[in-house]
Amino acid sequence: MAAKNLINLEAVSKSFGVKPLLDNVSLGINAAERIGVVGRNGGGKSTLMKVIAGLESPDSGRVAKGSTLAMGILSQTDSAASGATVRDVVLGQKEKHEWASSSDIREIFTGLFGGFDDHPLDREFHSLSGGERRRVNLAKLLVADLDLLLLDEPTNHLDVEGVAWLAAHIKSRPELAVMVITHDRWFLDEISEQIWEVIDGEIKTYEGGYSAYVLSKAERSRQMSVEDSKRNMLIRKELAWLRRGAPARTAKPKFRIEAANTLIANEPPPRNEAELLNFAQNRLGNTVYELHQADISAGDKELLKDIYWNLGPGDRIGIVGVNGAGKTTLIRTLIGENKLHAGKLVTGITVKPAYLSQHLEELDPTWRVLEAVEKIANRVQLGNGKELSASQLCERLGFTKDAQWTPVGDLSGGERRRLQLTRLLMDSPNVLILDEPTNDFDVETLTALEDLLDSFGGTMLVISHDRYFLERVCDRFVGLLGDHSLRDLPKGVEQYLELRRSRNSASAPVKSASGVGNAAQQRDLKKEITKLDRQIEKANIENAALLAEQAASAMDYEKLAQVSAALEANSARKSELEEQWLIATSALEELN
Repeated sequence: MAAKNLINLEAVSKSFGVKPLLDNVSLGINAAERIGVVGRNGGGKSTLMKVIAGLESPDSGRVAKGSTLAMGILSQTDSAASGATVRDVVLGQKEKHEWASSSDIREIFTGLFGGFDDHPLDREFHSLSGGERRRVNLAKLLVADLDLLLLDEPTNHLDVEGVAWLAAHIKSRPELAVMVITHDRWFLDEISEQIWEVIDGEIKTYEGGYSAYVLSKAERSRQMSVEDSKRNMLIRKELAWLRRGAPARTAKPKFRIEAANTLIANEPPPRNEAELLNFAQNRLGNTVYELHQADISAGDKELLKDIYWNLGPGDRIGIVGVNGAGKTTLIRTLIGENKLHAGKLVTGITVKPAYLSQHLEELDPTWRVLEAVEKIANRVQLGNGKELSASQLCERLGFTKDAQWTPVGDLSGGERRRLQLTRLLMDSPNVLILDEPTNDFDVETLTALEDLLDSFGGTMLVISHDRYFLERVCDRFVGLLGDHSLRDLPKGVEQYLELRRSRNSASAPVKSASGVGNAAQQRDLKKEITKLDRQIEKANIENAALLAEQAASAMDYEKLAQVSAALEANSARKSELEEQWLIATSALEELN
């Protein structure tokens, strides 16, 4: 049976200025399809999604959709009505006993916020941070009964654990069609069954997830010699890493292994670890950073206690952990920006660190891009005889020859971050510390950055929620689980997620040995819940009657005051009953 069609684009074109972002595009989305969208920043990905959602009108062509289609979009701009609370945004007009009894809604709140108890529903939406707003709007869409879910950068502000949960949740809903724009390639590989690449106004389609997309693109590049040779090399290098990487990634059913092996037969490993280690030892000596019995705090908050950690020359370490566990404070302590509460820090005498923080340093807006880089140096030594000019390094990180003459003041946030990283590398550091370096980068720029970091011969520390990037550039991992310890993770990010799952399970309510709870308690709670259901329903009926009476008494001020008082008392009583119902329902679930 053919899949039900949800929406079609027929010869759609859309331009802003002289550049066509969509040029005579015809494609469609069917029920239950999972589509990942990739392409350069500014290439038209978000415009495509907005046209599909009806937020932008095409210049020509038409968008056809079913009259009953239920569609929701998570855009990069989070908004809500003035004064709206989290409850208003996510749950709308649902009564407490309606949403609290839904295991699906509770699971969504647990996955995104840690549970209802950990996220006050009465907080005003506009008082939330950007990350909290994104999670609230995502929860709103996941709670709704939709046919098609459009997600623009849904993993922004989610940690590794949150991204893994979102992927698992989407996979658990096979009836839902999903279109997602994201630079998180691990997430793309997990949920996508086809990839749309937006390039030069066209949409090129590829079967499978990100791994299959890399293979197909490499094959097309090999067969079409007109492709740019440098891009071909990067694609092959990316493919080589994918084939040598985690078994789960290479086992994708649509990833044609024989063709991949043919393509990468003569491709060397992404980086020569022996060469890089030798270079690192020559430049750094044997000591980089050592922590001895260290206690690390942020103000009065103790984050890490009694830590011993040794970072040597050539180490490439990824740091993962729960938000607030101290990842950024740890690396700021290593470079001397945060003082140890107790213990000792030893820093090698040859250490020359460069720190890319989450916050962009101010640059003179009148500088040109190339000028801002050349103010640091004209050439950079990457190691093992590899040298790049300032212009070449700019080009490697996505600034074309023309873009290098753009004033800094005209750059976007992502472009400023690329410029900041370029300036850091031009200073020839031997220790590179990157805090969320992938923010605002498109997939193509990330691939170029990873290729560049393969040549870096020093020690590297990386904090990132981008699991693919971490696994691609780092050889070892450590985790901060929020228990004041620093854990080695020999099995990488997957081990961190396993530890988090086991900790969450251990903190769950303990059940009886039989696993079914006390039967008598269950019966009593069920009776109590049934009784409360009847009382809540009765309160709803009384509420409706009082509202009608209030409207009828609009001109009788004495009567109106009496009815309003009765309505207020009834509403308070109803709220109390709902609280009792919620407590009883939660207790019954713990026994089950």
